[in-house]
Amino acid sequence: MSGTLFIVSAASGTGKTTLVKALLENCPNLKVSISNTTRPKRDGELDGVHYHFTPKEQFVSMIGAGEFLEHAEVFGNYYGTARQMVEDSLKQDTDVILEIDWQGAQQVRQSYPNAVSIFIMPPSRDALRQRLQNRGQDSSDVINRRLAGAIDDMSHFVEFDFVVINDDFDTALEELIAIVKASRLRQKIQVIRHAERIGDLLSSSS
Repeated sequence: MSGTLFIVSAASGTGKTTLVKALLENCPNLKVSISNTTRPKRDGELDGVHYHFTPKEQFVSMIGAGEFLEHAEVFGNYYGTARQMVEDSLKQDTDVILEIDWQGAQQVRQSYPNAVSIFIMPPSRDALRQRLQNRGQDSSDVINRRLAGAIDDMSHFVEFDFVVINDDFDTALEELIAIVKASRLRQKIQVIRHAERIGDLLSSSS
């Protein structure tokens, strides 16, 4: 496989989804894995675009068959990353981004220890609280619980290869692009992509 698997994680309210969307627009040959979920489809959501909406019985069967790189149950609904889709893309020299939490990242590393992992953090706790409040969807109690959960999530940044602070959006995006470009130049990747060229360069024949 010559494609690179990227794991992007962040606490809620950090701006991960917006950054990843901009990253896709600036980096060719890069795609986001679409997760499976058992939760009901919401208004405006499309199967195969936002999620692969999967009946619970089928999802559980897929777990038993080892068809997920990672999966979790959240508030009674299952979410997971299908192994086959990721492997097929990587074999076709396409880089894949997984937008998952730190727990999912731990699961993925068991199958892909060479995956490039990135953790996105807010510039401050106050900034994170403000972003959560700006959503205008939650009560103060819910925001406090989300903030507490975010702090716990952020404590796992040490498990990741790279950390990006999303203070200035353009700067954070430039840093993400730099990580992708540098990761594509790793020796292990270049040896696969340019095997014939490297072989010719190192050949003893004149």
